[in-house]
Amino acid sequence: MTRLEQLFDGALPRLVMFDLDGTLMDSVPDLAAAVDSMLAQLGRAPAGIERVRDWVGNGSRVLVRRALAGSYEHAGIDEDETDAALALFMQAYAGSHALTSVYPGVRECLDWLAARDVALAVITNKPAQFVAPLLDEKGLGGYFGWLVGGDTLPQQKPDPAALFWVMEKAGATPAESLFVGDSRNDVRAADAASVRCVGLTYGYNHGRPIAEERPALVLDDLRLLVASVSALR
Repeated sequence: MTRLEQLFDGALPRLVMFDLDGTLMDSVPDLAAAVDSMLAQLGRAPAGIERVRDWVGNGSRVLVRRALAGSYEHAGIDEDETDAALALFMQAYAGSHALTSVYPGVRECLDWLAARDVALAVITNKPAQFVAPLLDEKGLGGYFGWLVGGDTLPQQKPDPAALFWVMEKAGATPAESLFVGDSRNDVRAADAASVRCVGLTYGYNHGRPIAEERPALVLDDLRLLVASVSALR
């Protein structure tokens, strides 16, 4: 039996939904490059990868506001200033994604689930225009039946709307569904949808351990989700 089956009382879920950045892919190097390009065009000092790593997870607009503020807190940033900077960021990020990589264990996990006809989806706060091209570029596009970006619906995570939307499309109930993510937004969205959640330790949770958010299961590698428990002893 696998840890996944243990979560579902010996069965498999009908649907597994994944976050993207920090869960399937390490995209911070390209996001940081786009942020620093934006800041350079505005005559500002670069932010760098480590600061951007703590700022991602709430969509591009909030990332840009944090970069302008130079801080996680961004309440004082002007909306017109944000609009102008966001346009620069989007233009910069639309270029190469050569620095983005798929995390170890992701393909093995997706292959295992797909071979057992588990429906798969991506739910991310990244703008939808980048989601499918990035998945295709990195060889993951063929796995997923549904893709939800940060602007696909009026709400973003931690609102559960996207989870409910995908579950309806997949014909799956919350009890038959799993969400896999790396941040508090993912865990809170899953909790609000009454969906079990797996939290990954290697992603971007604003500098805090994902275990603090109390997901149903915490893992260091997605292969551990689908590996036989007896083989891990």
